[in-house]
Amino acid sequence: MYPQNVFQSYNELLENKSNILEIVRKCILSEAKAIGKLVDYLDDNFTAVVTEILHCKGRVIVTGIGKSANIGVKIVSTLNSTGTPAIFMHAADAIHGDLGIIQPDDIVICISKSGQTPEIKVLVPLIKGFGNRLVALVGNTQSFLAREADYVLNCTVDREACPNNLAPTTSTTAQLVLGDALAVALLECRGFTPEDFARYHPGGTLGKQLYLRVRDLSRLNERPAVGLKTPLKDVITEISSKCLGAAAVLDGERLAGIITDGDLRRMLLKNLSLDSTLAEDVMTRTPKTIHEDEMAIKALKIMKENNITQVLVTDGGQRYVGIIHLHDLVREGII
Repeated sequence: MYPQNVFQSYNELLENKSNILEIVRKCILSEAKAIGKLVDYLDDNFTAVVTEILHCKGRVIVTGIGKSANIGVKIVSTLNSTGTPAIFMHAADAIHGDLGIIQPDDIVICISKSGQTPEIKVLVPLIKGFGNRLVALVGNTQSFLAREADYVLNCTVDREACPNNLAPTTSTTAQLVLGDALAVALLECRGFTPEDFARYHPGGTLGKQLYLRVRDLSRLNERPAVGLKTPLKDVITEISSKCLGAAAVLDGERLAGIITDGDLRRMLLKNLSLDSTLAEDVMTRTPKTIHEDEMAIKALKIMKENNITQVLVTDGGQRYVGIIHLHDLVREGII
């Protein structure tokens, strides 16, 4: 049970919103100041680590324990998504059987604030015995881990954002930032492109924007089309049956125009005859088109700029091959 005065203090704090905001500001500024100081710790070790990883024939094995392990998992995720093969190995599990994860050509990054935890002291000699390169991402450059490592990435912080200077806060943020910096340095050195990024993120919205092409969506749709001399009543049937709100108007194989639901509504306001009016009489002669090899996100851009909901798709010979609709983009989560 907590003492009653703790609850009284807590309730008083909740009643004073300015106090809460001040605590938050203090935490953010404290961590921001600590992160800024990391720049002063950068040295040839960082360059050497990047070079080692770029020339590594194996993988990057990231290990740690406690909150540092949680940070390690995120660093591994970032490395993998930006072209550097990486695996997380929990330090406690490693000394109970998971050391088999490490292969001869792998580089090991060990994350620790103190560099002195019992698990690290057991693990480090084993890694060294395997002959693998060891990188210490550590907050104590005089620690056991720092002394034994081949390279040291210094993530020292003066104190935690926690008022008791106990809960890992600033220290884990510093570890995370150095991990991000390492991943960014590697991806830039590799010439990692948005297209490369998309290959590793095919399921997300961002990935779809980078890899999904117009043809991937248009080929799933019907291909509504009519001729120049098609009577309007048949045009209506074609548009309605294909459920895309429009039909291309063709002159032989040449794309001559487009008729949309909007065109039909405007035609009806003019009281034109459905039997005597032809497709060429109501079509828009300059339809918006897009090549089937273009990215789907470009089709969305055309739709937004022209306030339309569908774009005609053409092939390399500028022949009509289908329609991409706004609903296709919505369904794929591109919008």
